[in-house]
Amino acid sequence: MIHPLPTRRAALAAGAVTLGAAMTQITPIPTAPAHAAEASLPWIDAHSHIWPAETDRYPLAPGLTKKDLAPASFTDEELMKLARPEGVGRVVLIQHSIYHLWDNSYLTDAVKRHPKLFRIQGMVDDHAPQPGAAMRKLLPQGVTGFRITPFVRKPEEQPKWLETPGMVEMWQTGAKTRQAMCLLINPSDLPATDAMCARHPDTPVVIDHFARIGAEGVIRDADVQALCKLARHKHTFVKLSAFYALGQKKPPHEELIPMIRRLLEAFGPKRLMWASDSPYQIMGVNTYKDSIALIRDRLDGISAEDRAWLLAKTAESVYFPA
Repeated sequence: MIHPLPTRRAALAAGAVTLGAAMTQITPIPTAPAHAAEASLPWIDAHSHIWPAETDRYPLAPGLTKKDLAPASFTDEELMKLARPEGVGRVVLIQHSIYHLWDNSYLTDAVKRHPKLFRIQGMVDDHAPQPGAAMRKLLPQGVTGFRITPFVRKPEEQPKWLETPGMVEMWQTGAKTRQAMCLLINPSDLPATDAMCARHPDTPVVIDHFARIGAEGVIRDADVQALCKLARHKHTFVKLSAFYALGQKKPPHEELIPMIRRLLEAFGPKRLMWASDSPYQIMGVNTYKDSIALIRDRLDGISAEDRAWLLAKTAESVYFPA
């Protein structure tokens, strides 16, 4: 999700009916043998949220009730019914900071059910004791990256959110475990991110959703330059994702192509990865197909090999290491 704020929750509630109608029209696709899936479902969605309706088994964050879920559920099965028709065979599941905060159990249970299908971008509390140990404990459970964001902090904590002792410990641990630090940030956070990458040059870093450039409807050149500056850090990657929330915020999303080309020039295809940010990409006028089609079908002038990196190989290198 691109911005975990109450206003977003209200918008999602309005779109839940649309999503529910779309889900009822999808025919389940049987699970294929591993070798067949690799051939027919080659792509990786590097960013999707899932959550269950079972709030007793998977309790919500303090202050939330079942009525806050919008849609009422978006399970791994519901996700894959949308992803498989578009050639997506694997997904990086993102811990939902609004609904479950630091409790990664629903995602780790999904990996237990489908260990080859999913990896996780989880969350640990950098204010809790020994966050590095918590990271290491989650690694064998499929957690190969961690969402970090100022949006879960109090306003007074946000200016220095990257400087807490626990956050430093997380970046140091990631350099050793190869678990990526995955930042949900605004363009204004890019200078602090650049400084953190410089202090921790061996830590893998992933910038979610273009650092939200274009969320206000305008793609500012200065913001794109600041994002491209991160390319000087060899272990830094960017997700081409959340098209529904950027620029014109509706398909075919082609106004984002100039920014994508700038990032290709700066980072190269091996450090960029496509992602849908479902279920938010599949509400209202936007669809899952619209998201992947921008990279798969509408991004001209790149080789088949480069497209394969954008749609699978980069995400595989970061989240599905051999």
